[in-house]
Order: sequence, then C-alpha cells, then structure tokens
Amino acid sequence: MGVRLTVETSAARFVGRVSRVAGRGGGTTLPGKLLWKVDPGAIDALAARLPSGVALVSATNGKTTTSAMLAGILGDRYRLAWNNSGANLASGIASTLLSAPSADLGLLEVDEFALPEVMRRVQPRVVSLGNLFRDQLDRYGELEHIAERWRDAVSGLSPASMLVVNADDPLVADLADGRSRALRYGLDDPRLARSSLQHAADSKYCVRCGGPYSYAAVYVGHLGDYRCPACGHARPALDVAASTIDLQALEASVFDLVTPAGTARVRLPLPGLYNVYNALAATATALALDASLDEIVSGLGTFTAAFGRFERISAGDQGILMLLIKNPAGANEAVRTLEEGGVPKTLLIALNDRIADGRDVSWIWDVDFEPLLLAAEQIVVSGERAAELALRFTYAGFPLTQLEVIPDLREALDRGLELTRAGGELGVLPTYTAMLELRAIAVSRGLVRPFWEEAS
Repeated sequence: MGVRLTVETSAARFVGRVSRVAGRGGGTTLPGKLLWKVDPGAIDALAARLPSGVALVSATNGKTTTSAMLAGILGDRYRLAWNNSGANLASGIASTLLSAPSADLGLLEVDEFALPEVMRRVQPRVVSLGNLFRDQLDRYGELEHIAERWRDAVSGLSPASMLVVNADDPLVADLADGRSRALRYGLDDPRLARSSLQHAADSKYCVRCGGPYSYAAVYVGHLGDYRCPACGHARPALDVAASTIDLQALEASVFDLVTPAGTARVRLPLPGLYNVYNALAATATALALDASLDEIVSGLGTFTAAFGRFERISAGDQGILMLLIKNPAGANEAVRTLEEGGVPKTLLIALNDRIADGRDVSWIWDVDFEPLLLAAEQIVVSGERAAELALRFTYAGFPLTQLEVIPDLREALDRGLELTRAGGELGVLPTYTAMLELRAIAVSRGLVRPFWEEAS
C-alpha cells in the first residue's frame, strides 16, 4: 500500500472511530465519504489487495438479505469485507474495505444506480444481479434506464468474471446472453404460481421485439417462466433452481435446491417466495465462489433475517414483526406473506418520502393492501406521509373508526403496542428510513442491538 493511501486510510478510520465514540452512528459511511471525496481511486487499490477478489450483489429487492445469506455460507471459508450495515453506495463500500484490512474476499451489496461505477473500480470476480422492479422513479428513472446502465457495465466485465442472474426476470436474464461464464437461477414449481400478472407488474414486454410475454408461471411481480409468442425469446435454462416448494406460513420455506453440484432439501427459516429467490441468488453466487453444497445448505438452514426484513422483536409480553416495504413488488410480497401466515390484528404502516425512500409516494396505489385491510382490526398509519396512507386505505373501504393517523413514529409504535393484545404481535410495515427510525427507537429501549452490531 502506497504512502498516500496509508495516510488517507488512517485518517478515514480515525473519523469512523470518532463518529462511534461521539454517538453519531456506527461510522459505517463517514470514513468512506471522506476517502471517496479525497481520492476516489482508493477503492480500486483497496479492492485490488483482496486475495480472493470481490463479489458484488445488486437488485431492487433482496440484495441485503442475499448478501447476509452469502455471509452465512462463506464466513468459515473466507475472511470477509462485508457491508452488513447496508451502506451500499460508493462511500459505504469504501468504508467497508477500510474496516477490513485483513479480509480475503469483498462481499459487497451495491445500490442499483451505483453498480456500474463500483464494477468498473473493483473489477469483481463475481457479479450477482437479482431483479429490477420499479423503485424510486424520481431518483432512478424508468426500469429501462437502470437496465441500460447495467447492460453497459456488464459489457465491460472481464470474460474471467462470473455473472449470476435471475433467469425469471427478463431484463436481468438478458444481460447474461452470450456470456460463457454465467449462472442462471429461478423457480421451478408452477403449483405456487399466480393465476396472472399483477396489475403493478413491470417487465411485461419482450426485451427483443416489444411484444407481450406469455407466462407459463408467474411467481413474484413479473418474475416467472415467460416466453414471447412473437419472436420466441424465453426464459433460459436454469442452472440453479428451487422445486417442490413448501411455504410454511410465517415460519419457513422448504424446497429442493437443484444445483450442478447436486440436489438437497433445504429448510430456510424465512417465509415467502421472495426469500426463496434470495436463497437461490446466494446459492448461485456461493457456487461461483467455490462453496460446497453442504456449506450452502448449512448456511441457509441457520440463517436469521437481515435487520428490518422479516425481523421479530420481543417487547415484553408482546412481539413486533417488521417487514420492510419500499416499492409495489416488495410490498405486495410482504402482504402475500402475511396473508398466507396470518395477518396480525393490529398493524402499523409507516411511509416516509426521504431520498432513500423515494420522494414520489404514488406507488402505494399500486400495492394490493386489500387482504390486510380485510383481516386487520386496527391500523395505525405513521411517518411523514401518513395522510397519504390514510387516504389510500379510506378509498379501499377501511373503516375510519379503526384507522388512526399518528405521524410521529415513537407515538405510533406506542399506540400500536397499546392496541396489541398481551401475547400478540404487532405487524409493522415501514419504508426504509421509517424502518431505521423504528429500529433506533427499539435500540433506545434495549429491545435490539444497533444494526451495525448485528453481525459482529
């Protein structure tokens, strides 16, 4: 390491320590922000020193959970530089590489928009691309804009690098077309398919000719077994698949994991088809990093949810079940999971509109909240845009007498718990910054540890 980089990294680490001591957070992004501003090329040098290279994970939904699954699988094989705090912009990645000078492998969750720049700088050994859903349109633009940025980035990827793609997403699967080093994963259980595309489905039209896709199976949003009747473009063959899937309410997902290394029955202690997709992404990426099937099955079987993503928190004689929602596809799957496992009688749904959430909150009108509204007895809406949620639910016919608008998150959490019976569970569905605030409240009450300590 050069003298300049040594000085820069020492200064940046010192800033992180000061941030933690001062109680200003976990110091997860501030050191990297400083380093990125002073010398963006430092990321290149920090990544180049990792003897086992770098694995990047990106997706609209599921990248934090997929990365956490990978950490569980790979933790005994490699010393990891892993951004477990979710700081997934260039500054957070710089901080992660700074904080793990003895790491073998970089395991980096990357924001969709930041991915091309990060790929160019770290020269990854493996890139895992999960899905593209409509999300934060005010920041990202339409899906095709992100897909085009990803396509350009993949075109510059070294032929030696492995590309892992979700074959059930037409936009993502197409990125691996023609690459010799690629792994494709997807679901193979039509029993669990939806009867048709949801109205909020995104990629409905062929990436080759623009004609509408025909689906043999629709699993999550626009993900499924698709084919274009006009030109024949279809889902590619699966290298890694989940079949014979048994969704066990809110407790687990059990499935046959089919891989080039063999087939194994997996019990994943998380609910929902979207988590089966996350497990497939982790499996394919782990295989690309030389993990054995036994290591993968063990890692998935002992996995615990990433913070805020199906997280259960004990609060005295009550429980809190937190499921992050941030776009129509993810929110619809959270609703589907609760519907199949039993909707809590009291719900707290929180909507913020900060940059990390997306300023445009019109997406709530594309979420099929109705199954929750039919089953819940009381709903508390909160956050900076609580009024919009109240309007959405009122239009859907939820009784005003059972709906409370409490913008302050601390007060809303207290009210939600007050309405929850002893021994019961409060269902909490927050957007990203609301989730962080609610967890901070839980931390202040000694209910959970800060998220940056969760994996330590």
